[in-house]
Amino acid sequence: MTDKRIIIGRIVAPHGLRGEVKIKSFTEAPLDVASYGAVMANDGRKFTLTSARMQGDVVVVTIDGIADRTSAESLRGLELSINRADLPAPNEDEFYHADLIDLAVVDPNGVEIGHVVAFHDFGGGDVLELRRGPAAVFVPFTQAMVPTIDLKAGRIVLSSEGLAAMIDANAAKAGVG
Repeated sequence: MTDKRIIIGRIVAPHGLRGEVKIKSFTEAPLDVASYGAVMANDGRKFTLTSARMQGDVVVVTIDGIADRTSAESLRGLELSINRADLPAPNEDEFYHADLIDLAVVDPNGVEIGHVVAFHDFGGGDVLELRRGPAAVFVPFTQAMVPTIDLKAGRIVLSSEGLAAMIDANAAKAGVG
């Protein structure tokens, strides 16, 4: 788990004329996006974020080496990440989404039905993407749908309701029903 990269924010826009940028933070405390030292962009560049402050629901930061709006604009859309090992250990009943990637997904009887591919938030809460054979299926990542996460056993258990949602999603993709 420690060699994974964790996306902690995305640069959404320049701010002002002096090279500041607005970041949509994915950290629990938004200002933490600038507290991990150097961050890596999805294009391979490394940046140091300084002078972080909140402005509405985004974090405004200065990036070392970025001094004008044109340079800041060129960073729009970059995802910023850190090494999983740089994050604090979660509490006993907590986890990072990244720690769940590749875990087996089982039905209430323990039969493996796929594995975790990703997590998404399309605006209505977290959604679990799982792969079952060649098909990707989305299931709401809620306590009702995913009642058990067992990191030690390397599996996630879908409830009967979660399994039904997965089957309904497959049927809708296939044009059945």
